[in-house]
Amino acid sequence: MKNNYLVTGGAGFIGANFIYYLAKQKDTNLIINLDKLTYAANISNLKNLKYANYAFVQGDINNSKLLDEILHKHNINKIIHFAAESHVDRSIDHPSSFIETNIFGTFALLEAAKKYWLEEKKFTQTECLFHHVSTDEVFGSLKLNEPAFTEQHQYKPNSPYSASKAGSDHLVHAYFHTYNLPITISNCSNNYGPFQHQEKFIPTIINSCITRKNIPIYGDGTNIRDWLYVDDHCEAIYKIISYGERGQTFNIGGNNEKSNIEIAQIITSIFDNLNPSATKYSELIVYVKDRPGHDWRYAINDTKIKNQLGWQAKTNFAIGIENTIKFYLNKKTYE
Repeated sequence: MKNNYLVTGGAGFIGANFIYYLAKQKDTNLIINLDKLTYAANISNLKNLKYANYAFVQGDINNSKLLDEILHKHNINKIIHFAAESHVDRSIDHPSSFIETNIFGTFALLEAAKKYWLEEKKFTQTECLFHHVSTDEVFGSLKLNEPAFTEQHQYKPNSPYSASKAGSDHLVHAYFHTYNLPITISNCSNNYGPFQHQEKFIPTIINSCITRKNIPIYGDGTNIRDWLYVDDHCEAIYKIISYGERGQTFNIGGNNEKSNIEIAQIITSIFDNLNPSATKYSELIVYVKDRPGHDWRYAINDTKIKNQLGWQAKTNFAIGIENTIKFYLNKKTYE
């Protein structure tokens, strides 16, 4: 069937990339982008979108009246929920907005979907879906030789951000088990690619190289993350919402674990080749005081999505990071 999508947070990094992806799919009939346009969002991210049945709505996911209006007016049968406060450092300094958006906002969306789909019986169970986009940070931190996170891994969030995402995950699960609301959840590793806000780690390094400012590295730089190119992430989400079993959670990983200092060295080396100068870009690297509760390592075991849905990350990191650097250098669609 043709799907009418509500994408929350669609002016943000991953949400914007996903809307571009959705617009190319044959079963897409309509895309409504609901975004509050906080500091991390940029509506110009979508200025190159060429899709007739697309509309942008500026608003808050906590506005229940607005949610009801959107669902009814546009006959929405798929909700893809990206909207979230996501920067760990900000969650440490100002946790209240993370609770409000990530927990209460998700609750408001679930209530609106339950009312429209189930209580008003607008769609069958197979026709509608609430997909919740989450993070591997809900699982806590790993040591060097510990096995990667699976979908059965115990939740151990260590920051206000990850705790708020863990809470929203549990709410989504609860609405499936209690009300039989059709849901799926994905927990992804660290994303990178076009449209990412400049406060994030990889854009910070790239912009520091462009402006020749110091590249701040927390602690000793040995913290490890698994890096996932955003296009691969979008493909994985689409596989889940198209073929994933309702009520299931899927881990999405890039199978690309690298330490923070490795990432900085890779990017500075690329800049040495792109724009050579008298001093190497690596000399911009400075070590700064570590942030409180800094998780040491994340790693994703994505066996389930590979076996059940036939998905795996395709983008080689060298190619993905070069594409990302060129995007920021060109700044054709990013302000």
